[in-house]
Amino acid sequence: MVQLELTEEDRLILLQVLESCISDLRAEIAGTDNFSYKDMLKQRKEILLKLQKALVIDKQIQAMT
Repeated sequence: MVQLELTEEDRLILLQVLESCISDLRAEIAGTDNFSYKDMLKQRKEILLKLQKALVIDKQIQAMT
């Protein structure tokens, strides 16, 4: 398991980058007819969504403490 210490500014920038990449992947997934490539893109999108969710949950946990 990898752990990162991020400042609030780092976290916000990372969230913005993830959102941008996820959006780009949605368009690329919709635009490809190659099934193996589409599956790889979907897997990549799921990983980015998991990272995004982890950042949001971590922020919520920190706000409660």
